[in-house]
Amino acid sequence: MSKTIIPDGTTELTCIGCPKGCLVSVTIENGEIKEITGNSCQIGYNYASAEVTNPRRTLTSSIKVNGGVLAMVSVKTASDIPKGLLLDAMKVIKAAVVTAPVSIGDVLIENILDTGVDVVATSNVPVR
Repeated sequence: MSKTIIPDGTTELTCIGCPKGCLVSVTIENGEIKEITGNSCQIGYNYASAEVTNPRRTLTSSIKVNGGVLAMVSVKTASDIPKGLLLDAMKVIKAAVVTAPVSIGDVLIENILDTGVDVVATSNVPVR
């Protein structure tokens, strides 16, 4: 099993894998997961395990657009990235500028921070 990033003891998490929102407890001893309880399904187990070993998030933001009817386009990472990279990813996104037109699904930043994850447009911005 992966090394945990949470200290020894018991950590409680609210699972976000489905609408039930189970309160899941993860017990860690000597840096290893010893027990996961409170989950009502495998999704909760997987969520809790990942959250204490390698938390990941989908990042949403916006990028400046030149020559468009809007000054910014909404964007998101195509999948989740390590939580520890969110601030650095925001710096890359903040520095980015694209030129209109932009369409939903356009890859605006490839492989952000060498994560293998692209940043894609989530709205359209036609030319001004």
